[in-house]
Amino acid sequence: MTASLFAGTTAPVITNNSCEAIDAFAEARRPISNPTLFDLALPRTNAHAIFMNQQMPDRVALANGGSADVGGDFQLYALQLEYALNDRFSLVATKDGYVNFNPDETLSEEDGFANLAAGVKYAFILQPENGFALSGTATVEVPTGSGSITQGNGDGAINLIMSTLKMAGEWQFAGAAGLHVPFDNDAEALTSFVSTHVSYELCQYFIPLIELNWYHVVNEGDGGKRYNEQLGGAVPGLIAFEGGDLLNWGASNADQNADIVTLAAGFRSLLTDDVQLGVAYEIPLTDNEENLMDNRLTIDLVWYF
Repeated sequence: MTASLFAGTTAPVITNNSCEAIDAFAEARRPISNPTLFDLALPRTNAHAIFMNQQMPDRVALANGGSADVGGDFQLYALQLEYALNDRFSLVATKDGYVNFNPDETLSEEDGFANLAAGVKYAFILQPENGFALSGTATVEVPTGSGSITQGNGDGAINLIMSTLKMAGEWQFAGAAGLHVPFDNDAEALTSFVSTHVSYELCQYFIPLIELNWYHVVNEGDGGKRYNEQLGGAVPGLIAFEGGDLLNWGASNADQNADIVTLAAGFRSLLTDDVQLGVAYEIPLTDNEENLMDNRLTIDLVWYF
């Protein structure tokens, strides 16, 4: 950075190179992992396109102490939307998309739409001068999705989330915690999550990041017969864990493996002032047989307008 002072001027003229932020929030970057729940604490109008490829474990844990072959993968194609009515309040659409489900064993290959979720975000604390924000988000998830990909069941749910953001020079720290509260606790589990994000701007085109996610089953479902296209509806009664950020089966034995912890590493690139590209590779830190993730690649594009 260079500064020049000329006669008659009242302040130095600042020249910033491509690796220097102009103000505290100008280069804030959205987290990549846990995309339906972990959002930027700043209300901003944007469109967020997501592609996800998740490899599933070769075997997954069953309630009887055994395991079942699964393997394969699934792809998610989604678009999130947010419209900021002012600096503090926005409308958000956080979950939608199309899923292509391709297991190798036991389960059947299917495709279909995910549930829809939308709501509001409000920034209780917004301090651009300190680079700090704290916001709350409430979204309602409607069971509009396809049963073939284990969506569209129950009476829906509400997601209650607190998110925070702190900018400190080239560093960014963000976090979120929340609850997924089903309207019918038999059909879905009551779950909680905590997510954290740390990134450092080496330059605008390469911002390495690390994110940690913890999903916890507070109260499991009843394991009733549902999603008839998969094992004749027996999945919730057989499986011994819940679905993390994307799925909620109402599994009656999810308390046997109540916690899923994942680690994501990747980078963001600020392609322009308004467009951000993100890439993250994610793995479970808990036993990969106790969730549906062996590894996950997420690529997204955020357009602020």
